[in-house]
Amino acid sequence: MRVRTRFAPSPTGYLHLGGARTALFSWLYARREEGLFLLRIEDTDPERSEARYSEAILDSLRWLGLDWDEGPIYQSQRLGRYREVAEALVQAGRAYRCYCTPQELETMRAEQTTRGLKPRYDGRCRMRTEPRADVRPVVRFRTPEAGSVAFTDLVRGAIRFDNAELDDLVLLRSDGSPTYNFGVVVDDHDMGVTHVVRGDDHINNTPRQIHLFEALRAPLPAFAHVPMILGADGTRLSKRHGAVSVGHYREEGYLPEALLNLLVRMGWSHGDQEIFTREEMMRLFSLEHVQRAPAVFDPKKLDWLNQHYLKTLPEERIRRELVPFFARAGLPPPEASPVWLEALRSRARTLADMTAQARVFYTRAENYDPEAVRRHLGDGARALLADLRTLLATLPTWSPPSLHAALASFADSRGVKLGAVAQPLRVALTGSSVSPPIDVLLAGLGRDESLGRLEILPPPAPEA
Repeated sequence: MRVRTRFAPSPTGYLHLGGARTALFSWLYARREEGLFLLRIEDTDPERSEARYSEAILDSLRWLGLDWDEGPIYQSQRLGRYREVAEALVQAGRAYRCYCTPQELETMRAEQTTRGLKPRYDGRCRMRTEPRADVRPVVRFRTPEAGSVAFTDLVRGAIRFDNAELDDLVLLRSDGSPTYNFGVVVDDHDMGVTHVVRGDDHINNTPRQIHLFEALRAPLPAFAHVPMILGADGTRLSKRHGAVSVGHYREEGYLPEALLNLLVRMGWSHGDQEIFTREEMMRLFSLEHVQRAPAVFDPKKLDWLNQHYLKTLPEERIRRELVPFFARAGLPPPEASPVWLEALRSRARTLADMTAQARVFYTRAENYDPEAVRRHLGDGARALLADLRTLLATLPTWSPPSLHAALASFADSRGVKLGAVAQPLRVALTGSSVSPPIDVLLAGLGRDESLGRLEILPPPAPEA
């Protein structure tokens, strides 16, 4: 049987790291097995589901390169199917209509709690044959009361639940909409899903779903419950750990290759290898080697991975990725093979960082750092810069090597270190004591712009 996996997010928010990793593992398994990867949007909660979240999830998956073979399939367009299956289960005696009101259920649970019992539905409508005219019923599954349900998880091994721990699951709410567990089973059955990859917070849902598959006489998919992602403090991953949506990482200037590498290594490994191409992931990934222990999110590792790809991806790709960041900063698209590219991409953490560092090549400083002016643009430094400008104006070749040699020679002739020349020059050109390497800065600005900026220096900073 051909492998069919699926990713089924709820559009109640943006795609976050946990969901993206689940999608990646499902996608990788399907690709390795030459199977199909399906996308389903579980949008049956009208109060929390929003179309903008659906679109954002699809956009994030596209950006990551997790292409799907079928879908997206929206649960909200399949309501008739869920009602049809629920009615068939009622007719077969595997489900029944429950006419208990919310107030009655609340009272029942309160009494159970008072008696020290686990709150659960007590099956009082199991044998009911007469409807209540003033109550819109729900449909409940008739869960076996004895025995147990067991399955072998591809990650966690053998798992067993006693049926006595399970109450009668609601299949359809009183408004006719399906509950999560019911919709999932009907969809996975109809779509021929063979492998369900999801977070291990869904383990407790699995026995209920197995009962439903059996009631529908449907093939049971294999289950793989992957570990949670935690913050460095051992608590569930959240914004306070620096974890945000996939779209946010994209906006901050991280590359999809870096995020995929981070995700694939959170809970799975192949020896000591840290960096994987997409092709290597598809070839090497296996569910059997997913770890049982929770994974830990490390934002510093994401930065390291992103810097690796900024330095190693082809220039054309980096320039293309920079275009929207430049546009957002009000800068023109970077020209082909800019002098500054190699220097900046070996220093920057993200595309946003590169854009911020590249701004000095396109715009003159409007405000100078007063502390930098005070420290580096005193009277002696201004006289030194005037002489340096005269030298640079006569320089026959304007390139990083020739500029570096000229600056080093100039500093030597004055009996000072190169930094004593570079720092005043850097502040004069950019308004800051931090910039790309001074030879790259001059070369990137070009002769005319560099000399023009040296002609107009800021007024001396007042003494502190």
